[in-house]
Amino acid sequence: MLKPTPGVKSSTAKGVREHSLQSLFDDQETPLLRYAFSLIGRRVVAEDIVQEVFLQLHIHWEKVDSPRDWLFRSVRNRAFNYIRDNRREVLQGDDRNPGSADGSDETSEAMLLRMEASGVLRETLRELNEDDLRLVKLKYFEGLKYREISKQTGLTIGNVGYRLHHILKDLAAKLRPLGLDEES
Repeated sequence: MLKPTPGVKSSTAKGVREHSLQSLFDDQETPLLRYAFSLIGRRVVAEDIVQEVFLQLHIHWEKVDSPRDWLFRSVRNRAFNYIRDNRREVLQGDDRNPGSADGSDETSEAMLLRMEASGVLRETLRELNEDDLRLVKLKYFEGLKYREISKQTGLTIGNVGYRLHHILKDLAAKLRPLGLDEES
């Protein structure tokens, strides 16, 4: 059972407070879980992080000006802490770990930034409609040429190129404000 909200005296104020926290939980739990999972890749750990962050929000509610922003920032920070503290587990099977045979020496910060960018990209791709996502998968995940995509989708070669160009342009516009662009 959660302890009473600090700084709230009356039962009416407490009821409003708990209702607000419950509403925030109902609205933000799923997006936070998706975000945590995109950063870590482990459902159970993502669930634990989100639960811990909501408990902390309950404790610090009076001090938090923007609860939604605070939640996402806290999930991000806890995910990065988890990755840092469990680095071997997270990187198991990853050839890009520091000191690998290829001589790469990626810093923890660079690895975290790369993982965050990857998570943000995955979330952005989930926002695409089904047809656009299919085009992106065929071109960039399966490596097909426009002609092959045209045969599979029934679109003209020119239309495949046109649509992919605009899909990528829209994705870049969504990622650029986050500091993720072709130079990152």
